Amino acid sequence: MPTDSPMQSRAAALTPVVKNLLILNGLAFLAQAVFDWLPAGTMDAIGPVIRWFALWPAGVPAAVGAPAFYPWQIVTMAFLHGSFLHIAFNMFALFSIGPPVEAALGPRRFLAFYFVSVLGASLLQLAIVSYPFWTGAGSAIYPTLGASGGVLGVVAAFGILYPRATLFIFPIPFPIQARWLVPGAALISLYLGVTGKVGGIAHFAHLGGMAAGALFVVLWRRHERARRLA
Repeated sequence: MPTDSPMQSRAAALTPVVKNLLILNGLAFLAQAVFDWLPAGTMDAIGPVIRWFALWPAGVPAAVGAPAFYPWQIVTMAFLHGSFLHIAFNMFALFSIGPPVEAALGPRRFLAFYFVSVLGASLLQLAIVSYPFWTGAGSAIYPTLGASGGVLGVVAAFGILYPRATLFIFPIPFPIQARWLVPGAALISLYLGVTGKVGGIAHFAHLGGMAAGALFVVLWRRHERARRLA
């Protein structure tokens, strides 16, 4: 099992799955820049990448004119981003925290873990924004996109695997132990999601990704303990 000093091991090196996730996110952002460079303001101005691969609410009447929901969007939305700062923040977090988690789980299990986190994020967000929660023609319809759900699943796993490791989180001016960061981030996301005080962020996707990632790691650790005792 990992220690509380992940950066003192080979986990500090860029691991293969994290590297490939960084590349795929970069290529997807490049595709957005090439194909979705269109004026904003109307549904007709939504580019093909966002229209087909971002996560759109399900059950919205076709007459509204919003892009349709398709099952593959549950995964593809995690490779799209709304701005350069959006992708830069997510990829920096994945680059910084992902390798120690991948080193602990192994590449194949980490890949499965990451997509479980993405699915948790997408499914909870989809449940919140889709019919019957969508309230009608007067409500704005927005896509969900970004790797935040998967990345926050990685953050949750890091907090479980390396609870006493300290992290600097902008804009907090002092280090925080991972075991306090994870529940704190979850409570903030829950509060903001319920109150709606900060719009434009998929808070429930963040919660879904953290919950799914944490559950995956907890079940894996229990399986490992049972296997050693067998």
